[in-house]
Amino acid sequence: MEMGFFAPRHMDIGGGAAARIAVLLGRFGLSRPLIVTDPVMVKLGLVRRITDPLEAAGIVCTIFSDTVPEPVDTVVEAGVAIARGGAFDCLIGFGGGSPIDTAKAINILLAAAPSARMRDFKVPVAADTAALPLIAVPTTAGTGSEATRFTVITDTETDEKMLIAGLGALPLAAVVDYELTMSVPPRTTADTGIDAFTHALEAYVSRRANPVSDAYARSAMRLIGANLRKVWQTPQDRDAREAMMLGATLAGLAFSNASVALVHGMSRPIGAHFHVPHGMSNAMLLPAVTRFSLNAALPRYAESARLAGFARADDADQLAGARLIEALEAINAELEVPTPQGFGVARADWDALLPKMAEQALASGSPGNNPAVPDAAEIVKIYEEIF
Repeated sequence: MEMGFFAPRHMDIGGGAAARIAVLLGRFGLSRPLIVTDPVMVKLGLVRRITDPLEAAGIVCTIFSDTVPEPVDTVVEAGVAIARGGAFDCLIGFGGGSPIDTAKAINILLAAAPSARMRDFKVPVAADTAALPLIAVPTTAGTGSEATRFTVITDTETDEKMLIAGLGALPLAAVVDYELTMSVPPRTTADTGIDAFTHALEAYVSRRANPVSDAYARSAMRLIGANLRKVWQTPQDRDAREAMMLGATLAGLAFSNASVALVHGMSRPIGAHFHVPHGMSNAMLLPAVTRFSLNAALPRYAESARLAGFARADDADQLAGARLIEALEAINAELEVPTPQGFGVARADWDALLPKMAEQALASGSPGNNPAVPDAAEIVKIYEEIF
């Protein structure tokens, strides 16, 4: 078997890792960072978890905090302007998936000609060039962006959520400190946690899965399956928070090397058109897409149920697969995941955009990795089912 594997060059994992960021920069000879974060991280003072140790080490920090929850090309362009105006030798993406994805996109666009636009790099283009070393510091246990070679950016002119993939999006290093997640709001905990499980599950059933991605996906599903409800019910459970953070990173390594599938392909248009948070739109779709795909990869779905603790070790595949779907539906109910209608989407608006959303989902390429590859009509039917 021939395969490649991609991962950050260095990962500092564990409670308190954020306090060691100056040591990490020093290891790579870096000293002039541009920190890409969001207004909440600044307002709550959480960004000081990295700026204080950097300043104590004599490293002057510049902060770009204009990122938005679902990254858009105009914010990326604003970040590029800041980056071009300073003598920075690295970028630090600090926050949830949105600031990290924005930092990745800034880095890719920064390396391009001044006339380049973000849409020039969407899949199937290989975005393999970046301008600066990137260090990713996640504050949520979900996106896995700290470990992946992907970023997702919305084109504000077309309302298309663009998948951008390549080595240019792969961080040089990551700081994975579960203590940064201890104050995450319950809604974010739920959405990012289900997002992480979706990454692991889709990587495991992907047509592009390989033995290495399988190993990461299996470990991630064990950790997330056992702890997702715990962090929702008991947010201060440090062991559960640590397990979820590690699980999210392992899931990121898995899908970065096996790719995601139909859930993500269908999720991106929902986020672009209706501004549903990414993890939440994944959660809306996950049970229905799993039901659609189940028999095309039954042994893998059944094993996923067993790994996550949703089925018993001796359950037959068909029973384990059924229990997987039941568990995903139960998790959505317990973690209060709304339907699109419950989120506030109007039925007429939803129906009017179904053909376009199906077209955009297919164009992303992700549905082609799914065990059962749908056509546009089947995608529309799933959209109708989840509304």
